[in-house]
Amino acid sequence: MEGMVYINRKLDQTLKSHVTKGDSILLLGPRQTGKTTLLSHVKPDQHMTLMMNQVRQRYEKNIGLFRAEITQIKETLGKSPLVIVDEIQKVPELLDDIQVMIDEKQAQFILTGSSARKLRKRSHDINLLPGRLTMLRLDPLTQEEFPVKDLNLNLLYGNLPAVSLEANAAAKEVYLESYVQTYLEEEVRAEALSRNIGAFARFLEHAALDSGKIVSFRNISNEIGVSHVTVSAYYEILEDCLIAERIDPLTTSSSRKKLTKASRYLFFDMGVRRLAADEGIKLNRERLGDLFEHFIGLELVRLSRLQTQKFRLRFWRDPGGPEVDWVIDRQHDYIPIEVKWSETPGKQDARHLNTFLDEYKDRCQKAYVICRTPRAYKIDQRITALPWQDLPSLVRF
Repeated sequence: MEGMVYINRKLDQTLKSHVTKGDSILLLGPRQTGKTTLLSHVKPDQHMTLMMNQVRQRYEKNIGLFRAEITQIKETLGKSPLVIVDEIQKVPELLDDIQVMIDEKQAQFILTGSSARKLRKRSHDINLLPGRLTMLRLDPLTQEEFPVKDLNLNLLYGNLPAVSLEANAAAKEVYLESYVQTYLEEEVRAEALSRNIGAFARFLEHAALDSGKIVSFRNISNEIGVSHVTVSAYYEILEDCLIAERIDPLTTSSSRKKLTKASRYLFFDMGVRRLAADEGIKLNRERLGDLFEHFIGLELVRLSRLQTQKFRLRFWRDPGGPEVDWVIDRQHDYIPIEVKWSETPGKQDARHLNTFLDEYKDRCQKAYVICRTPRAYKIDQRITALPWQDLPSLVRF
């Protein structure tokens, strides 16, 4: 489906610019977010995929063969070749030779991957060959790339390119079921090296149901019958496999001593989340409101990655008092955001925003309620109700 229509991605020009400059690139993204399609306009001298067993096994048996082949291509062409290697995490040992070849300008590489776990273990550095590889991240579609016509459907089926391009709801469901069964339940579990298959399956369902909420490892531990340390490790695997986004809270305050310190986790796609949670499509208003908040959080994370001036997404919560759904943190200048499943939110909906503005008056002057209003309007002097479609305007610094 994805190959039938090309969707212009915001990352396209950035990728082309780096390729033109001769940079080597590590393009990370969850499975089926469109990495192959994004690279379809790049003309490599060699393209290999480590997803193919015979290719992967060939290099596993003889790691030195990879460098020997690239050297031969360079001699044949009379120039440094451009080489694409798909799913580099399948044979992370290749990074050693790739590092040498980049340093010696023997080749330019575009490496793709759907998991940073094995790469981090190999490189012992979160930046993965720092100074040698330009890191890019491809997420599911943003609303600017593929505008949503039906918000409810978007909350149910998500933004994977193939799902967005599919008009038939039943076909969407089949695709998402396959994604959860073949990737999440098999490949991600394999990353966990989990012998307790039942426990991991139960964890995955709980993690999907709790997606967007503040997580208690101990509560999930009690539910699924494994230690809280194991639950923490499972969440780390979801992060490394690019399935979950960890959102940390804002914990600094001059007057509040008990701000929440636990994190929230967002599944990377709304449709994958729903299928993993085994949740149906008939949802009540309260649940739609929760998912709308989740969706806005994901959009903000994706928008940050596409900005030249990036920001961190946080949230703010006093267990005994106010809370703010999302806080855009740009070098400690804040934009607090509440998300409401309403077309006409009022001052009552904005009360916690006013508390936040008073608490951090030296770091923020304006706040927003993201909602389903067709047009922006002032709730009070400092707070604006903003259509969710206008979310990108908040991050164009």
